[in-house]
Amino acid sequence: MKLTILAAALVFAATTTSVQGAAPPPIVIKFSHVVAPDTPKGQAAERFRQVAEKLTNGRVKVEVYPNSQLYKDNDEMEALQLGAVQMLAPSLAKFGRLGVREFEAFDLPYIFPSKTALYNVTEGEIGKSLLKKLESRGITGLAYWDNGFKVMSANKPLHLPADARGLKMRIQLSSVLDVQMRALGAYPQVLGFSEVTQALKTGVVDGTENPPSNMYTQKMHEVQKHVTVTNHGYLGYAVIVHKKFWDGLPAEIRSALEKAMKEATTFEKAIAQRDNDLALEAIKKSGKTEVYVPSVKEQAEWRRALAPVHKAMEARIGKELISAINREAAK
Repeated sequence: MKLTILAAALVFAATTTSVQGAAPPPIVIKFSHVVAPDTPKGQAAERFRQVAEKLTNGRVKVEVYPNSQLYKDNDEMEALQLGAVQMLAPSLAKFGRLGVREFEAFDLPYIFPSKTALYNVTEGEIGKSLLKKLESRGITGLAYWDNGFKVMSANKPLHLPADARGLKMRIQLSSVLDVQMRALGAYPQVLGFSEVTQALKTGVVDGTENPPSNMYTQKMHEVQKHVTVTNHGYLGYAVIVHKKFWDGLPAEIRSALEKAMKEATTFEKAIAQRDNDLALEAIKKSGKTEVYVPSVKEQAEWRRALAPVHKAMEARIGKELISAINREAAK
């Protein structure tokens, strides 16, 4: 895979070199992501493309590749670092494998009681400092994009934490999510996002966790009989760009792209909750999945079962960071 990605990077470099005496070709930004075009992230990527091309008067061409068309979960970060693609919007869990473990704080169960609490963190000093840590990896962080809070799904009812015991539950590659599922007595199974629906269909895994928009657009609800609206965890993204590419852009182009990203980010946050609410209603109406909302007492049981995950992750993520996030979230 490394040779393939490197070859793609070399081809890109060759094809974007201006021919002497000819008008320079447009600057191409390959924007790769793993979800469907009609998810909040997919729609925001398309909005960024439209605004970026407009604000640069065609001097920039943004090519958006959704649904893992170019690279899957396990390959896209390496592709960015090698320059085979210029822009990604990976889930925040993926930065742990780069050695920036602090991002795994976003995976902690129930750490954000609301979207307001979340934005206090992502739009404040904590969020900025985390993006800054990516620069030593050759990555520039541009923005945080939102998806939403996750639901649990399986082919059996999951009314209480004990109901997950013994199930094979798909997760992203994240130490926090691994510990989370083990706290429920489940067996975490790491799978790339593009593989999940088939794995659920064939019984390779018994269940998973996702915001409703991801579940619906990937048709996971067609192969899962039960969904529980636990809202136990958060799924968000960081829009990132190859640092050397970004720093090498003409100042006026970079300024225009920053404006385009700001507009796309505002748009993305506005539609994220709406799309998840609509997706959950569509799942209900499909008649293929029973949607269960836990009672106050049951929700407290979920919180109690997952509370030890925070303590278990202090050494990995940082006790001070977790405390700082809790303080911001409480404002």
